Amino acid sequence: MKHISPSLLAHCASETLTLATCWRITRRDGVVRGYTDYHQPLTISNVTYEASTGFFPSTIHNSSELSVDHLEVEGILSSAGINQTDMMAGLYDGAEISIFAVNYEDVGAGTIALRHGWIGEVRFDGSMFVAEMRGLTQKLAQHIGGHYSPVCRATLGDAQCRVSMTSRTVNGVITSILSQQTFSDSSRTEAAQLFTHGVLTFTSGANKGISTEILSFQSPEIQLALPLPFTPMIGDAYSMTQGCDRSFTTCSTRFNNALNFRGEPHIPGTDRLLETAATRQRS
Repeated sequence: MKHISPSLLAHCASETLTLATCWRITRRDGVVRGYTDYHQPLTISNVTYEASTGFFPSTIHNSSELSVDHLEVEGILSSAGINQTDMMAGLYDGAEISIFAVNYEDVGAGTIALRHGWIGEVRFDGSMFVAEMRGLTQKLAQHIGGHYSPVCRATLGDAQCRVSMTSRTVNGVITSILSQQTFSDSSRTEAAQLFTHGVLTFTSGANKGISTEILSFQSPEIQLALPLPFTPMIGDAYSMTQGCDRSFTTCSTRFNNALNFRGEPHIPGTDRLLETAATRQRS
């Protein structure tokens, strides 16, 4: 149920409407940005909503069904507002977004909530971006609770794993570039694959603050799982943590952490579940 103030409700019942649509985006780092389709900025609850002619949401449909309600927000990238650098750095991943209508002649009369959700997938097309907005019913499509798996469900070094990462984190500097996702550090002499599945975080350069998974490590070469948003440069500094393939063997032999293994390595697999008398292997 939508709650509308009496004065705004009376305005909606009048013959002439002065309504504007506003978008409020709250990033996970706390930064708040506001935009409106009105031709002048509006200040609502101490947030300034910038007038934007290049910010367009898709049509909003309301129904009583519990189907997942998605819509897309399309906009023009600009250095003064939402720019590609911040987008590629993941600053808008999972950002909270609220869309509402307001009487621009009387912003103190309240608002009409149109949609609330979070930013999902973001696509780029030249100077434009298209951000998927995932509604509240998206939460109903997510799995709740644990599940069984032969591999560990914890992340190396987290509260469930309990492995200390202090001695398993190194710092380095890029000494040669092979591609957008592969480079070398001549100071690396560690064993092959020691940092595979680990996390590399840039501490300087154009990619500063960006963390990404390591696909493969073969000293001194480091290959990332995905290309970086910005081309790395020789001299860029980084920190890198060791990785884990989440297997029970690795957990017990490399990390001596079998007691905290968060998986079920001895549960039967799909082959055993589908096994019949005709397909059963006989010793």
